[in-house]
Amino acid sequence: MPSSSRSRVAARRSPRSAPLARPVPAAAMARPMEAPFAAVLGLLVAAEFLYLGWLLYEPGSLLDWYVVVPALLAAGTVAGAVLVFLGRGRGWIVLTAGSVLLLLTLLALVLLFGALGGGAALWQALLLLIGPIGCLALTLRRPVRAWSGRRTGRGGSRSAGGRREGTRSR
Repeated sequence: MPSSSRSRVAARRSPRSAPLARPVPAAAMARPMEAPFAAVLGLLVAAEFLYLGWLLYEPGSLLDWYVVVPALLAAGTVAGAVLVFLGRGRGWIVLTAGSVLLLLTLLALVLLFGALGGGAALWQALLLLIGPIGCLALTLRRPVRAWSGRRTGRGGSRSAGGRREGTRSR
């Protein structure tokens, strides 16, 4: 005998069939070989942000914007590296943004030092380009993007119950 708490009205069914559940292959769930290396290069990018902040630091200027901004960018890049390593959602975007920002900053420094006559500072800035270029080369690969991308089966933000928000039930 059915419970008295259940409604006796038949549940309304959608005329559309439910999507088929596709099994995820075991190979897609494994961490790609590039992900740990992308995370390590992300940590190198964060270290380069901290190095640039250290070069701008003067005694008594600990909380000035030109010291705080590289520290915040380094913290964001470390967060992106951890997200990529763990395979959490959209970590590759955070890591890519940090790498692109450092790459553009270092390219501006290379152009500035080149216009001023080169020297050791130019070669140091060129050497620092290894971090963001390597991080971008690994982070933008399809296996890393798929590993740290969104992993919903439906590809959207629909509720599991099947009801749409904002509509009344009859």
